[in-house]
Amino acid sequence: MTLNLPQLRAFLAVVDAGGFSAAAAELGMSQSAVSHAVASLERELAAPLLVRTSPVRTTVLGEQVLPHARIALSAVRSVEQIAADATETMTGTVRLASTPTVCQGLIPGLLRHWCEDQPRITVRVFEGDSSEVSAWLEDGTADAAVLIDPPPGPGIQLAMDGYRALLPRDHPLASEPLVDIRDLEDDQFLISPNGCEARIRTIHHLAGLRFTPTHRVRDLATLISMVQAGIGVTVLSEVSRSLIPPDLILLPLEPQTSRRLVLTGPEARPWHPAIRTLAESAAGHLARNDSRSPMAVEGSVPALP
Repeated sequence: MTLNLPQLRAFLAVVDAGGFSAAAAELGMSQSAVSHAVASLERELAAPLLVRTSPVRTTVLGEQVLPHARIALSAVRSVEQIAADATETMTGTVRLASTPTVCQGLIPGLLRHWCEDQPRITVRVFEGDSSEVSAWLEDGTADAAVLIDPPPGPGIQLAMDGYRALLPRDHPLASEPLVDIRDLEDDQFLISPNGCEARIRTIHHLAGLRFTPTHRVRDLATLISMVQAGIGVTVLSEVSRSLIPPDLILLPLEPQTSRRLVLTGPEARPWHPAIRTLAESAAGHLARNDSRSPMAVEGSVPALP
């Protein structure tokens, strides 16, 4: 049996892109070349790996092969990057995962900075909820992630992201320097049931309030639009500030609570070498711009693998 990297690379691209055409565009190959590579891999394994539906899905064997294929390509990328690092030329592609609020509020600025500071490193973003992001980092779909309040371990803390009250500018409390969550008890409270809900529950608990949201909406843009429409108020993290339209205002909230945003890699396998470069670059960039943002940025750089 003779397997090769182009076969594994094509197989993973088809799975991640959801089809042969999208995978071909991602790899810069013709669709027939991608189909040939996957077919030759299936011949080597004497069984199909994919069900050719739209989108494609893995067979039982394909699902078993998938994590090993990811590990194999990750190892090859690590070898290539170690060699590049030895010649002080960091290149390659890093797949970065995080949650919607972080992807919308923090990542665009980092992508712009990385493009200027590390032009030879390509960063591809994967957006998902907290459980998806953790799973992608574990199974190799992502090389790195910005995690929320991860357990102690290697990584770089990018920011302490505090929670704020989101109000219309014509709200009676909009001119106050600080909003007590108890003063919002008569307002309809809106919530997006994602990773922030547990912390918002905690804020209510600390204030001695029952947590009884009036509306639950999944999409952050919908949540903001509902506040704009005067339907209610909500609590968002500071990282969302860049998404807030002029007719709304984010105000400091009492009781105070915050979350840590940490750029890190996988626990169970070697890190892509470019993650260190990106992490240190991001920490330096955010620290230099800290005076423009209420988010507190970690000053020291923890040890990285």
